[in-house]
Parts: sequence; C-alpha cells; structure tokens
Amino acid sequence: MTSVAVVILNYNGEKLLERFLPLVIQHSPEAEIVVADNGSTDKSRTLLRTQFPEITLLELGQNYGFCGGYNRALAQVDARYYVLLNSDVEVTAGWLAPLKALLDTRPEVAAVQPKILSLHARDYFEYAGAGGGLIDTLGYPFCRGRMFDWVERDEGQYDDARPVFWTSGACMMIRAETFHAMGGFDEHFFAHMEEIDLCWKINRSGKLLYYTGRSHVYHLGAGTLAYQHPRKTYLNFRNGLTMLAKHLDTGEMLYKLPLRIILDWLASAVFLLKGDVRNAGSVFRAHADVLRHIGKIAAERKRIRMRYPEYSRANIYKGLIVFDYYLRGGKRQVANNPR
Repeated sequence: MTSVAVVILNYNGEKLLERFLPLVIQHSPEAEIVVADNGSTDKSRTLLRTQFPEITLLELGQNYGFCGGYNRALAQVDARYYVLLNSDVEVTAGWLAPLKALLDTRPEVAAVQPKILSLHARDYFEYAGAGGGLIDTLGYPFCRGRMFDWVERDEGQYDDARPVFWTSGACMMIRAETFHAMGGFDEHFFAHMEEIDLCWKINRSGKLLYYTGRSHVYHLGAGTLAYQHPRKTYLNFRNGLTMLAKHLDTGEMLYKLPLRIILDWLASAVFLLKGDVRNAGSVFRAHADVLRHIGKIAAERKRIRMRYPEYSRANIYKGLIVFDYYLRGGKRQVANNPR
C-alpha cells in the first residue's frame, strides 16, 4: 500500500493534462500519480502513455461522471490517503506535506483541503473551495474568501488551519478508509456538490473536515463546464435540493425545503429578467428531476439517518447567506464568523 495517491479524473482533457500534469509529477515525488480516464474520445490516453509513462493510467471505458468515475477509480487504488485533484489545478512545491501532516497527527480529521487560489488572478481566491467550505441554514454552499460571484484578495487572512463543513472536490486529501466507509460519492449527483454531500455524511459520522492555509494550489476553474452553463445550473440546483432532502431533520424540512424552493424559483426569475431563458428553465428541470426520484432520495435519507441520526451543526452558518450577501453586505464578516 502506498501512503499517498494523487488521483486525477480525466474526460477529454488532453490539453489540461499536457499543461498541468508535469507540475503534479514534479511537486509530488512522495506520491503515486494516477489518472483515471472516463472514456475520453480525444487523445488523452495516447498522451499519457507516450509522454507520462511514470503515472498509473486507469481506463474506465465510459463517462461515469465525477461521482461514478472516482468511485470506480478509487476502488482500484491501494493507498492510505487519496488526493482528489482536478485536472486543471496547478500545484506548488511542497503542497502535499501540510495536508499529509495534518491527517497523520489528527486521527479525528477525515479530509483536508489547501488554500485554493485563482490561476487567472493569482492573488485572489478561486470559486471552487477558496479558504474552506461552509453552508448556511438552507444548505447554500459558500467559502471563506468566496460568496456567489464575489471573491476576496488573498492577504493572508486565511493562512490558518481550522475545521470547515466541506472540503473542495477540486483538491482534497481524504482517508481511503473514510471514503469507502461513507460509500463514496452518491452517483445520482453525477457531478457538482457531490463532495458537499459526502462531507455532510462525514460530519454526521463525528469526524472533522479541515482546511489548512499552509498548502496552496491554483485552480483554472470551469475546465469542463462554464460557470453559467445551463447544464451546470441544472446539476447545482438539482443536487442542492437533493442534498437537503437527504440530510435535514424532519422538523427542519417542514419549513426549510419550501423556503429553499421559493428562493430557487426567485433565482429562476432573475435569470429570466436577464434574458437567460435556458438557465431559468434549468432550475425548473432540476426541481422536476428531484420529484421524479423522490423515492430513491427518501430511501437514501433513511439509510443515512439510521446510521448517523445526530450530528454537530458546527460550521453551518445560522443565517441565510442569500439575504446577508445581497441585502446586508455581509461578505467577509460572514466568512470570519460562520457560526
């Protein structure tokens, strides 16, 4: 068994691999580098075989999405710690050591993420993870250093190490035993917000999720789908509502789910006012999909709650991030006082 395996999921990412994989290899001498190919139709696999023979190539045969791809890939990787790394992340010298040290010395911590900065604007945080992931009382995710379309400049304000509610799927180190004990990612999600769902289960198990600013990477972002792509909008709204239905207590669901649905509809109205009919429709398609799969979601909810009936609400922001961001200008104050 290797100690650390850096596992990159690839789908038609030939150009990204050519650009970012050399630095992963250079700056990760202590790790096994694995690329799991999700049935690419470009020349990714040829590139990997000819230019990067030192890495391990897993060919999955078809596109299983982020969730299914990682579930199948990690079932074949024998390591103590997995690093889930997006193919569009630029790693830095020494990036793995602080992550591994934290897991080595803190057995109660299940997963940890580094500081994630923007590759385009290197002194600013990046959307997918930033300074550690949090959620509000209605399950809206945000990060220290990023809320909605607002990001902070990195001025060392998040150079700490602290518990968070979720660690970013763009770059996280997770204990292999934890990943498999949680059943991996929920493949119904396909992609987007699946790491938050997994982290919610980890929180329920009593383990901690951590962020450390001692390690940092740069993320290109939107390497597969643009942030405002209707497909991404559909997945985010569908998976966000599904996640709430799986994890909220029964009493909470009575008022939180209706409020969340209303706010989602308001978001659809905003898309319409901007003339973005496709994204507006994506919100309603997402809700319709949740209704179609309500039986499956209810069964999964029952399994989770039977195994982990109670959990800590630490790192869940007690307010409504939508209101505090748009009406109160909370921004950095919320990030620094997430409880």
